[in-house]
Amino acid sequence: MVDGGSAFGGPVFGGLAEVTEALNSGGGGLPGVQRSVEVAVLVTGATGAAFIEYAADSGRVIAAAGGLDWALGRPVDLIHPAVRGLLQFGTRVREFPSSLIGTPGGLQLAGRGLDRVMASEATANGTGVGVLFVAYDDAEQESGEREKAALGFLASFIGLQYGLGRGLPVYSDGPAVKPAGEPFALLDTDHRVRAWNPPAALLTSLPAETVIGEPFPFPLPAGDATIAHKLPSGSWIEIRTARVADSEELAVSFRARPAPPADGRDLFIALTGHELRTPVTVIRGYADTLVDHWESLSEESRRESIQVVGQRARELSRLVDRLLNAVGDDGPTVESTTFLPFDLVESLSAAVEELNAEQRQALTVSLPESLPKTRGDRPSLATVLAELVTNAGKYSPKWVQIELTAGADLRTVWFRISDRGIGIRPEHVERAFDRFWQLETGDQRSSGGVGLGLYLVRRIVERQHGWVSLRPRRGGGTVAEVRLPRADADGPGEA
Repeated sequence: MVDGGSAFGGPVFGGLAEVTEALNSGGGGLPGVQRSVEVAVLVTGATGAAFIEYAADSGRVIAAAGGLDWALGRPVDLIHPAVRGLLQFGTRVREFPSSLIGTPGGLQLAGRGLDRVMASEATANGTGVGVLFVAYDDAEQESGEREKAALGFLASFIGLQYGLGRGLPVYSDGPAVKPAGEPFALLDTDHRVRAWNPPAALLTSLPAETVIGEPFPFPLPAGDATIAHKLPSGSWIEIRTARVADSEELAVSFRARPAPPADGRDLFIALTGHELRTPVTVIRGYADTLVDHWESLSEESRRESIQVVGQRARELSRLVDRLLNAVGDDGPTVESTTFLPFDLVESLSAAVEELNAEQRQALTVSLPESLPKTRGDRPSLATVLAELVTNAGKYSPKWVQIELTAGADLRTVWFRISDRGIGIRPEHVERAFDRFWQLETGDQRSSGGVGLGLYLVRRIVERQHGWVSLRPRRGGGTVAEVRLPRADADGPGEA
């Protein structure tokens, strides 16, 4: 238990001051949530801390620190009866044994010796946005009132950050929050505007006097959905709605958003057409050369040409597989009973051999001699590794050195792809897994890609009841981490 008199010492106040200053200067977002989680470890004396952002019926760990950093990116089943019951807090802060959680996540906490959990829900303007929790490795102790108050304060502070918006929630299907001080409108039952605040007028260039009493001037999303709308000025806004409690009125929030690329079918055709054209052109060119000049080519030239055709054909095959897998968002989830145990070290070594020559040259492999077996889809590992290695050097000015490492704990077997490239900003670590999302560097077309790689990696890994995360690397660069369930772990391994 932390000494309450010193809990809010210099590091804690310093961390909160950093976040507050960022909010005052228009920043915040995911970096602010991450810093708040780090402060939670300091202020409670816990082994680790994490924040789960809510979605409709699930959540995801979007920030983690200390002994819970392994949980970053992990999906959470919020509708599980045990989890739902624990989230219906009778008090602002609740403390309980991790064994009460009753889900694979609870088993993973207990399997790491984290036997006690303290949690507090974060709310923004009356809407629950997520839960901040810390975990301890001492089951017999109990947190003091000051630690509980500190955790409740930090949860409120995270809720404040959601209320201000600034890139929160992280996911488009996250909690709908009416941002304080952000563009906001109130509609009656006929969808006529009753209130239109100054930020809404500034964002849309529509003064309140011209819209109040009139039908809402933009399309409205259905239910809890979020839609993007292009204004006459050419800029884009994001529109969300929420039913006002005990009323038939509708609250509408706006926020500016970057102009999206061509959507849906047009986007699919434009991006895939570009990516398919390159390998097809190369294959055709070398094939024509072999057919037309076979007799005049040396044996070495023939062999090199055939190798190029083979390499490009493999790239084309992999691209087609990616596109077919991305046609639908909701592919069938394979039951864990159909997965067989396999050796991760052997599988990673074999997958490295399937990389192209440039990738193998850039990759430093540091694997242990053996690891506990994992349970999953072994053939898909080659795709996951290739996508992560490709992503590691994709946006760097030149190909960078990449490291492959692996390890295990009591519940999972993991491997990491680490690089010293240009890195990734904290606010992009989750957006990078969106379908068709690509980092805006100004030259991403030269590096290729259709924005599907990380999206497919997450789908592949989560179908195997594992999870994948990205994080900035200390000293520069990025770390991508994949965790899969151990085959010998007790209980289910589902996320």
